[in-house]
Amino acid sequence: MTSFPLNDDSVVVIIGSGAGGGTLGTELALKGVKVVILEAGPRIEIEDFINDEWASFAQLSWSDKRTTSGSWRVHKDFPNLPAWIVKAVGGTSIHWAGASLRFQDHEFKARTHYGNVEGANLLDWPITLGELAPYYEKAEFKMGVTRTNDIPGLPGNNNFKVLEAGATKLGYKEVHTGRMAINSRPRDGRGSCQQIGFCFQGCKSGAKWSTLYAELPKGEDTGNLEVRPESHVLRIEHDGSGKVTGVVYADSNGKHQLQKARVVCVAGNSIESPRILLNSASNQFPNGLANSSGQVGRNYMRHTTAAVFGVFDKPVHMYRGTTMAGIVRDESIHNPERGFVGGYEFETISVGLPFMAAFLDPGAWGRKFTAALDSYPNMAGLWIVGEDMPQETNRITLNKDIKDKFGMPVPNVHYDDHKNDISMRNHAYKQATALYEAAGATHVYQQTPYPSTHNLGTNRMSANPQDGVVNKFGQTHDIKNLFVSDGSQFTTGAGENPTLTIVALAIRQADYIAGEMMKRTI
Repeated sequence: MTSFPLNDDSVVVIIGSGAGGGTLGTELALKGVKVVILEAGPRIEIEDFINDEWASFAQLSWSDKRTTSGSWRVHKDFPNLPAWIVKAVGGTSIHWAGASLRFQDHEFKARTHYGNVEGANLLDWPITLGELAPYYEKAEFKMGVTRTNDIPGLPGNNNFKVLEAGATKLGYKEVHTGRMAINSRPRDGRGSCQQIGFCFQGCKSGAKWSTLYAELPKGEDTGNLEVRPESHVLRIEHDGSGKVTGVVYADSNGKHQLQKARVVCVAGNSIESPRILLNSASNQFPNGLANSSGQVGRNYMRHTTAAVFGVFDKPVHMYRGTTMAGIVRDESIHNPERGFVGGYEFETISVGLPFMAAFLDPGAWGRKFTAALDSYPNMAGLWIVGEDMPQETNRITLNKDIKDKFGMPVPNVHYDDHKNDISMRNHAYKQATALYEAAGATHVYQQTPYPSTHNLGTNRMSANPQDGVVNKFGQTHDIKNLFVSDGSQFTTGAGENPTLTIVALAIRQADYIAGEMMKRTI
């Protein structure tokens, strides 16, 4: 296994090994670029995944101390767990459900299409769907996305069949088993989906795409990539000219190490990435790295989410088969006549009985609550995912009153729902309830939002440096050899699951970085 010296200042250092960092690292390695990926968590292989909700959550989750503030429900229910993400090699590409949908044209130009939405900090992306389309194609091929490249869709389980029945009766037209980065047939050295039903706990068959086993081994085989687990990044260092020169991290023994670098790419998720930039403040950059605009940490988005469960008179067993087994896309359009801008989608969802007890109505108990749990075998479930509004006040800041085990301030996540988010969620609740009632539900439960898996914004792209943190290639406006390579670079959140777009941007960024290194501009 390749190992680069700490004093090798010719390497690209990537912080994080998930969909963004893991893809970028492998793509660069395949181009002959030397790469070190620093991953805060351990390396947990397929055979180590646990098909048990609570045990898996303890094994994979990023459970380091965080704090929250704001009026969002998560602050009340889960004040120290704002996000449900993975701390391990592969990042949250281990935990994700696999939905792989392209953003729509209007979503790249939200400011143009939505206008001046009061209280929202809307901005058009500095790239268009047309510019990203070739990279979407590469990402879909790389990930084996169903319903693209002549790859058949996955079968629909009972949960999908209930969704399809209700959606059809409501007149919805775009209802299918989705575009999923889960093999519907053997591909890329990995088998097809076995319908095990533990997608969130890590795919033990390897059918679901993850950088852990679908990307990183390919990069490592080149001899140009070193993945360094249990390397918790503390700060990024720079020289007198402002160029970044290396990354300080704590190794598995807690000892501080400095890995020198030619280029640094931050891909630690929309909470950790701004935290690292803010914790890297210096006399030259008193407000943190790449923060001349004051936008680092701002415009945090998590999608407008909630879940709805219908109870039927016969068993559904929603937990059998693919977790996200189907989708309804009709509401993803921009139609302000509904009372909000942007759109949302319905996607089937299932959680086990332990998580159902935790998430159905956090803190609740009593006859009504236990009756819902008793109905669990007869439940069908869907998740609402919609475009929430970026707001400058929704942000990641450093909580200097609370330090982590390395003595660094922990991140505080502040979030308030925009009135557009509330209107969208209420519309989705109404439609989802009608959908299940049309399918014959005897009772419908509307579930409040829980810790987010879609964490976006906080280091957003912008055409003008004063409006954001990075340019259209994820290169920071302030420091040319410092990049952002995860969902924190999103200008707006769109109404689709973000992973496909993160991967497409990473492939595009790899082309750019390799080209600039060859020209010696970075």
